[in-house]
Amino acid sequence: MRWTALLRTSTLPGALLGLFLLLSPGSGQAQSKTVVHFWVAWDPQQADAIAAKKEIAAYEQAHPDVTIDVQNITYDALHDKLITAVAGGEGPDISWGLPEWFGELYRMGALMDLSGFEQHWAARPEIYPNVLKALTIHGKLMALPHYLGIRALLSHADMLKAAGIAAPPKSWAELIADSKVIHQKLGKPGFGIAGTGVRAPQELIMYLAQNDLAVARPTRDGKYRNTWNDDKAQLARAAQVFAFYHDLQASGAISPDASGWGWEEEDTDFALGRYAMAIDGPWMESREAQNPKEMADVEITAPPTIRTPATFFEINPFYVFKATAHPQATLDFAAFLTGREFQQAVHPQNSPRMDVHSDNKWGRDFMTLAASGVVFPPVPLAGITRDMEDAIGRVLLRHETPQSVARWLGQAINRDLRQSGELGSAS
Repeated sequence: MRWTALLRTSTLPGALLGLFLLLSPGSGQAQSKTVVHFWVAWDPQQADAIAAKKEIAAYEQAHPDVTIDVQNITYDALHDKLITAVAGGEGPDISWGLPEWFGELYRMGALMDLSGFEQHWAARPEIYPNVLKALTIHGKLMALPHYLGIRALLSHADMLKAAGIAAPPKSWAELIADSKVIHQKLGKPGFGIAGTGVRAPQELIMYLAQNDLAVARPTRDGKYRNTWNDDKAQLARAAQVFAFYHDLQASGAISPDASGWGWEEEDTDFALGRYAMAIDGPWMESREAQNPKEMADVEITAPPTIRTPATFFEINPFYVFKATAHPQATLDFAAFLTGREFQQAVHPQNSPRMDVHSDNKWGRDFMTLAASGVVFPPVPLAGITRDMEDAIGRVLLRHETPQSVARWLGQAINRDLRQSGELGSAS
């Protein structure tokens, strides 16, 4: 007999009646909610974070049996905290992350195989095919797309015009020449780079791809290898990339302080009009809102190149962890995060969905570059990206020759691959 039926047909003392009410399945006190732990790295004051919190609150209201426990951690701290927590069995159910962490988390065995989920994933037909490919390892979907950080050349058109430059540069040579003119006529650097931090290797991989180079290529044995030192032509092209960094500094195209800049300095100084051009992403729309006067003249074009059009295709993932105690609730929430409603509200400019887009320049002008995007290989990248950052420093701070830096970096990448068990055969 159900508890409620017994209560309707019985006359019970008050204390016993209270006990029945406490134990009744219909009582809110007896019901427990499923808690999905979600780690994020948003700026709570930005529009995307405000929209995301509103959407998550609506999701909880529509799913009264689920609570989304959001923990906000800065990107600088998120990686180490995530790796430590996952290794200790105390990680979240689902988390933001950078694409550079993909291979590391996969090799740890931390990620859920989403192949089964993919078969019933409503969003799948709307996701850019190259995004799905980048999140697939050995034929298995191992992460879900969060947002895209496609890079373009941002130019202060008024500064270019004041320097007598008719259009943004299309080649490395034009970029250096134009930057020299801007510096001479306006007294400001023409270009900005990130010499340190997470963005430095992201910019470097783009320049390498523009010269038909990869950080590491797949090998026949299913692993990866840097091949620059196996091929004189590749090594010469790698040296050209580091010569480009050298020339940016030697010509005065970049600020003398740029070797120490991270993404904060690069973004802030461009937003304030302290230099003319930068390779940057659609998140700069928020800087436009903060600095409408200084950003009013910004134009968006393809990055200058040397051989092949290419840009960094930052596919920021949602990492779903196989250790979750609530796989179905976690996957349902993941499906919501990749759904059209959430993406349209939170990422209208940079969604991985083909049916979510914006007609303003921060959406349209970036998404036209998606086909030329390049990504990091799916291997543990901590050592590789650190060495890429070090290589930039060897050119800009230690003034080593581009040839020696190219040779050193190719060797260092293969050393890192060997240490992670991912170094493939040379043949």
